[in-house]
Amino acid sequence: MASMRKIAIAVGAGALLAGTSMAADASRLHLFGSHSPKPKPEQAQGHAIHYHWTSGNADRGHKDLVATFHKVGLAPGQYVWASRLPQGETRIAVDLVTQMVYVYRGDQLIGASTMSAAKTGHITPYGNWTILEKRPFYRSKKYDNAPMPWMERIDNYGIAFHGGVNPGYPASHGCMRLPMKFAEKLYGVTKIGTKVVIEG
Repeated sequence: MASMRKIAIAVGAGALLAGTSMAADASRLHLFGSHSPKPKPEQAQGHAIHYHWTSGNADRGHKDLVATFHKVGLAPGQYVWASRLPQGETRIAVDLVTQMVYVYRGDQLIGASTMSAAKTGHITPYGNWTILEKRPFYRSKKYDNAPMPWMERIDNYGIAFHGGVNPGYPASHGCMRLPMKFAEKLYGVTKIGTKVVIEG
């Protein structure tokens, strides 16, 4: 009887340890989610930022922002733009983690801006895209005829760059909302076929 009791205690202790180990592993892997708020990205202090998908353009954009415009970051609604534009093809890099857009001509950063991409329940898609359509003023067919000034569409669903409210966090239905003046400047340097990469 005593030996049965010892076996039961040993089995119970083993299960408890296993459960603790599994819970710790699950916590590390975020299987049960997290009750603590996510820390904000801290590129300026040299902390690594976790991306689900990247080919290095987002990180390069931040480094070029510091090197070219001497800015470590921008406040919501802020942007920077070069006084002179070099020759070359325009391309756009979007960072969904830091909610930033970087615009290049050739290898030179010519502008950068804060943005507001998809809020929870909506998607701004990762990947390589091209600008398919441009209109100086457009209205959304899906969302209550909402105005989309300086609209530049990148997919068949309707995801686009356009001027709009830029609160400093993801708040759109999927589009990349830009400060109005930056959206206008971006519109002026792109064309149908301009390359866009979205990382995050």
